[in-house]
This record gives sequence, C-alpha cells and structure tokens, in this order.
Amino acid sequence: MVNPLLAPELRELLAEKNYRAICDFCQSLHPAQVAEFLSALTPREIWEILSQLAPSQRGEIFSHLDQQVQRNMIETLGREITGKLLSEMPPDDRVDLMKKLPKKKREAIIPAMAQAEREDLRRLIAYPEGTAGAIMTSEYAILQPELTVEEALAKLRREAPDKETIYYSYVVDQNQRLVGFVSLKDLILAPPRSRIRDIRHEDVIFARTTDDQEEAARTIQKFDLLAIPVVDESHRLVGIITHDDAMDVIQQEQQEDVEKLMAISGSHEVGAYMRLSTWDHFKSRIPWILGLAILGFVSGYIVQSYESILIQVAILASFMPMLADTGGNAGSQSATLVIRALALKEISTRDALRILVKEFKVALLMAIVLALVAYLRVLLFIGHSSTAGTIPPLKVALAVAVALAIQVISSTLIGAFLPLIASSFRLDPAVVASPMLTTVVDISGLFIFFSIAKLILGI
Repeated sequence: MVNPLLAPELRELLAEKNYRAICDFCQSLHPAQVAEFLSALTPREIWEILSQLAPSQRGEIFSHLDQQVQRNMIETLGREITGKLLSEMPPDDRVDLMKKLPKKKREAIIPAMAQAEREDLRRLIAYPEGTAGAIMTSEYAILQPELTVEEALAKLRREAPDKETIYYSYVVDQNQRLVGFVSLKDLILAPPRSRIRDIRHEDVIFARTTDDQEEAARTIQKFDLLAIPVVDESHRLVGIITHDDAMDVIQQEQQEDVEKLMAISGSHEVGAYMRLSTWDHFKSRIPWILGLAILGFVSGYIVQSYESILIQVAILASFMPMLADTGGNAGSQSATLVIRALALKEISTRDALRILVKEFKVALLMAIVLALVAYLRVLLFIGHSSTAGTIPPLKVALAVAVALAIQVISSTLIGAFLPLIASSFRLDPAVVASPMLTTVVDISGLFIFFSIAKLILGI
C-alpha cells in the first residue's frame, strides 16, 4: 500500500539533511506504517532514509514495503546495497522476495550477502513453493534438556533480539532432533534450578518440511498456536512457522480459491490487482470465459429445438429467467459448501454418497417450497394475461412448478457432484465451480423446462 500523505515533508527533510527528524519519525511508527509512507518516494530516496537507521529497523521496514517497490529498489540501487538490505531482512521475508526475482538476478545478488544469511537463504529457497519448508523461518529459540531454567532464561535474554519469537523455545537433543518445547510462561513459573527436561512438553504439534503450507497454517489456526516447529525427514528441527505467516498463507489461499471460483487463472498473489497490466488481467480471464461462451451455444440450440412450444405458449418464455436464476443459485450454494468442506478437510471423496444424499434431502425440501410459490405465482400471472391461449392456466402453472422443482434438485446435486469429481481426479474443486456450474445448470435447466412443458401441456 502506498500512502503519499507525508511524501513532501519527507523530501523536505531529505533536502535539509535533517536525518535526526527522519530517524525520530521512523522510530515513532510501526515499520509497516513507515513502509506505507516511504513507498511514495523514489528508490534512492527510500535508501537515503533507510541508511540512517539501525540494521534491524532497516530490515523490518524494507520487508514491509510492497514487493514491487522492493524490486524497483533492487534494480536501482545495485548489488552491494541490495545484498546489505537482504541480509537484514527476516529470513522468511527474504526467501519470499528472492523467489519472485529472476534466477539470473537472484544468483547475482546472493554473493553480496553476509555469509550466514547467504547459506541460510540457499537452504530455505531449496524447498518447493507451497510447502511448509518454503514459508518457515530459521530464527527460532532452542534449548538443551540439561539446561537449568535459570540458564535457559539467561540464554533467551542474549538471543531474543535475533529471534522471530521467544514465547516458545524448542528442546532438541545433541542431533538437533525435536524432543519437546517450553513456553516462556513455563520458564517464568518454574523453579530456577529445575532442568528443562523436567518441565518440557513432549507432545509437540509439528509440521514437516514437505507438508502443504495451507495444512500447516490451518494447524496453527486450529490449535491457537503462536508458532509451529518444522522438522525434516529425520525429525530434526529446521525452522518454525509463526502465526503472522500462517495468516498470510490463509489469506493467499482464500484469494486463490475465490479467483478460481470465478475462473480466473494466474498467480493469485495478494495485492496484485494494481500491479498487473490490462493484458495480464485479460490473459487470466479470457480462457474460461471463451470456453464457457462456446459451451453456452448449446443453450441456444435447446431453445431453438423447442421453438414450436414457445410459439404455442409464448408465456413460458417469461419464466425462463426465473428457472435459470433459481437453478444457478441452488447449484452455487451447494458447490460453495462442498468446496469449503473439502478445503478444510471436513469431507473427502469417500463421503460422496453421504454428501449427495444429504444434498438431495435439502434440495427436495427447497423444491417443495419453491414449486408451491411458483405454482401460485404463475396462476396469478396468467390470471391477468391473455397470452396463455387455449392451454388451461392450471396446466401451465403445474408445468412451471414441476420444472422448477426438478431444476432445483438437479442443480443442487450437480453443484455438489462437480467439486467431488474434480477432487477425485486431483484437480482443484474451485475451478469447476461458479462459471462452469452456471453454464451446465443453464443447459440442463432449459432441457428440463421444455421437456416437462411438452409432457404436461401435451404439445
């Protein structure tokens, strides 16, 4: 986010070389707020301000800048300054930024970083995108079982400035394997001479480096954790995922689901709307829209095939939008609930029969209510219309009501069935929802409507 409110004042302070006032300004606000104001400046102006700050504060502010601003700074400031900034960033934010850079640019910058941060980056960046390993940080606190509580607290005081969090400290053996954890509250309440091995919690909730990042984030959310340890295949502790990173993952996954629900392809990055060009937006939207538009020609063919019915009972045309809308709404409700339940692991494809039975029961109840309302509405409508011709109004009302009832039931089952089919083929269930569902429901709805009308009206 860019906040241009103080940009003129900051430029004036820079022109006067009033770095004391600039430092006071940066220290008076949260790094995320400072980043908002700095984003309105040029890369060189931002660096002139950041260069006056302490390394830790500089790294925090830089990590909160919009990624496009960060990339502009990397392009403008050169390798040495960029290496310095990256070395001062939190490890997880550093990895996230570096993964967005072209490989050639990334390999050119890494040698300019401090050795410890360079090695840490190469280790973390090796984990595949979308895994727990890719979003973890290496700034965590560890304790050995033989330490006393007094020694542990002294150790945490020394290391706290360089750690992401010290509210959880993880207990590891001589091989770095995770064997427990203690909270800061445990350490404060325990007798000073107690051993860590005696007060540790052995039932540790953890994630593996290969776990899906959303699964790890949901675990943090489910158990109300501040952080979750991440272990490798040998159960060695290699990092932690903090709750703020988990929130970012959940937000990103939710945005991805929403965009896929509307058949929008692309990277699904949070905050990418203004960064993407018109052409990028076009490319992400057109494939599904074009495909579904072509598929929509089937609807026109069905209407054309039953043209004789519309000529004889023209009033039926006035109820087509109602059936299409009601069917689409019923299908979308069902699809949304099933997709959400699949995403949260509440259900799986093994529950398909139970899900379809449940949705059928719900759809049947809705169909009865809607059919009754439609029957009465059609009678009232035809009572003030002369377009029914020789067809008895009761038959027209019955045809619309029965068609609507069957449409609601079929649309609800289609809405539940499509995500389950996609999931069984290891496809994203959200992709088959909304636009595709609407097209399928429209086609089936028109076929149901005209078939029922032809049967009941005898034409």
